[in-house]
Amino acid sequence: MFEALTERFHGVFRSLRGRGRVTEANVREAMQEIRTALLEADVHVDVARSFCDECLKKALGMRVIETLRPDQVIVKVVHDELVRLMGPIESRIPFVSQPPTIILMAGLQGSGKTTTCAKLARYCMTKGKKPLLVAADLKRPAAIDQLEVLGRQLDVPVFAERDHQSAVRVCRNAIRECRRLDRDVAILDTAGRLAIDDEMMEEIAQVASATQPHQIYLVLDAMTGQDAVNTAKAFDERLELDGAILTKFDSDTRGGAALSVKAVTGKPIKFIGVGEKLDALEEFHPDRIAGRILGMGDVLSLVEKAQQAFDAQEAARAQEKMARGVFGLDDFLVQLEKFSRLGPMKQIMKMIPGVGSALEDSDLPEEDLDRFRGIIHSMTPKERRHPEIIDASRRRRIARGAGVEPQDVSGLVKQFVQMRGLLKQMSGMGLRDRMRLTQALGQMGVLDSGRLPKVKKGSTRYDPRRYDKKRKRRRRR
Repeated sequence: MFEALTERFHGVFRSLRGRGRVTEANVREAMQEIRTALLEADVHVDVARSFCDECLKKALGMRVIETLRPDQVIVKVVHDELVRLMGPIESRIPFVSQPPTIILMAGLQGSGKTTTCAKLARYCMTKGKKPLLVAADLKRPAAIDQLEVLGRQLDVPVFAERDHQSAVRVCRNAIRECRRLDRDVAILDTAGRLAIDDEMMEEIAQVASATQPHQIYLVLDAMTGQDAVNTAKAFDERLELDGAILTKFDSDTRGGAALSVKAVTGKPIKFIGVGEKLDALEEFHPDRIAGRILGMGDVLSLVEKAQQAFDAQEAARAQEKMARGVFGLDDFLVQLEKFSRLGPMKQIMKMIPGVGSALEDSDLPEEDLDRFRGIIHSMTPKERRHPEIIDASRRRRIARGAGVEPQDVSGLVKQFVQMRGLLKQMSGMGLRDRMRLTQALGQMGVLDSGRLPKVKKGSTRYDPRRYDKKRKRRRRR
C-alpha cells in the first residue's frame, strides 16, 4: 500500500539530504516534487494544492534547529500535515448504552460490502459484543447465501427473509429479531447500487428512515482513487454518512482515496480492509498511516497484530520449555504458524522503523518458511520432540516427503538444536549477561547466519571469514 507514493517521497528527501541548510528555493523545489507525487497517486487536485501550500508555509516559518538536516525538517512538516489531512478520527464504533447498535452498510456494486459486513461483525466480537448480520441485499443473486456462509464461519446468526422483496420490511423485522435474541449489534447489508441510480438510492434512504441507524458507513474500493471521493459525496447527500470503510487497501499502491476522502467530503475513514480473511480489518489511524507513507514504520499496529495472534499463556509455556531445553520442533511449528498470521513477511518488516526503506530491493524468504513447514510436517512426532535422533536414513525419508534435499533437513535440524541450546543458556542468565552474550554473538556473525561456530577456549577474537574458509576446505575433503 502507498508503494508508489512512498518511493517518490523518499526520492524527494534523498535530494534534500545533501543540502547544507533549509532555504526557500530548495523547499519550493521539494514541494513541487511532492505535488507531482500526490497527483500521480490520484489525490484530488485541490487537496494536493492546499497540502503543498500548507507544507510550504510551515517549512518556511519553522525555526530550524542546528542539529536537523533539511530532509529531516521536511519529513517532520509533511508528516504533521498528512496527519492533519486525514484526521482527527475516532476509529472505534460508538456502541449505544441501550442495545442494539444499528449499523447500516452502503456501497457501490462490487466494492466488497458483504465481506466487510462479516469483517465488521468479527471486529464487534473482539470488543465483547454479540452481532447479528442482516441480509437486506435482495437484488444480487446469492447475496443472502454468501452472507450465511460468512456467518457460519464466524458463528454469528444471519437474519434473512427470502420470500420478501422489500429491503425496508426485512430490516425492520431484523431489528425486532435482534432485540428478541438479545444481540448487541445489528449490521444491515444492503444492496450495492450506483450513485446515479435514483430508484436504488431512494430505497436505501427509506431503509435509513425506517431503521434510524446509529452509524451509516459507506464501503469504498480504495483502488478507484478520486472516483471513490465522488461516490462518497453522492451518498452523503442522501444518507448523511458517519464514515467510510476502504476495502482492498493492501492492493492500493497509490493511496489517493485515503488522502482525499476526509478533506473533500469531511467524512472520516473509520476502517481499512487489508486482506481477504475475515480478521483483515484494521482501525484507521492517520498518524500510523502517515508513518507508513513516509517509511517511518508502524510499531503500534504491529504490536496489536502480535497481541491478537499470540496468547500470553502459550508464550509463557513456550518460554518455560526453552528454559528446560525441551522446546521441540512441534512448538517451533506452532510459533511459526502464529507468526505467519501477522501477514506477509515484507509487510510486517515494513512496520518496523528504519527497516521499510532497506527492503525496497530485497526478497524476504517467504519460501523458506514454507520449506520449514514441509520438512517439519514430514517428521514423526518423536522426531519433532527429539530432532537429534534423525540419522541419515531418517533424513532421506523426511527429504522425500518434503520434496527437498537431505542437506536441507540436516541444516534445519542442526540450526534448531544449536539455537535451542543457546536459548536455554540465555534463559538462565541475568539481563546484563544476556546482553553481553548477544553482543558477542553479533560480533561473531552468529545472529546473522543462525549458526553457532566452534571457538577455541580462551579465544578472544573470531574472524568469520577464516572460519568459512576452513569449512569449505573440510567440505572439499
